[in-house]
Amino acid sequence: MSKSAVYSWRVAPEVLGALEAEARRDGASVAELIDRIAGQWLAERRAERAGEDAEQARLRAAALRAAGTIAGGDPHRSKRAKSAIRERLRERRAR
Repeated sequence: MSKSAVYSWRVAPEVLGALEAEARRDGASVAELIDRIAGQWLAERRAERAGEDAEQARLRAAALRAAGTIAGGDPHRSKRAKSAIRERLRERRAR
């Protein structure tokens, strides 16, 4: 992978020492080691998020199966809601 961006950051001396030692053991530079570590971390995060997305889809599907319509015997009730409400208000005001 070609590199085109530079990022500078501060790190504790102990952490830098440990990174340098691990990089020497692996025969790589500290930059290569950090790049590999960051790549692995990002891959793990993406996998976690994919699992979370799948879980959310499963929960949504379960909720939609549980949701339904209220049976009222009048399939056109929602279309007539405005006139039904006005009728009820007229009845209450007439009392």
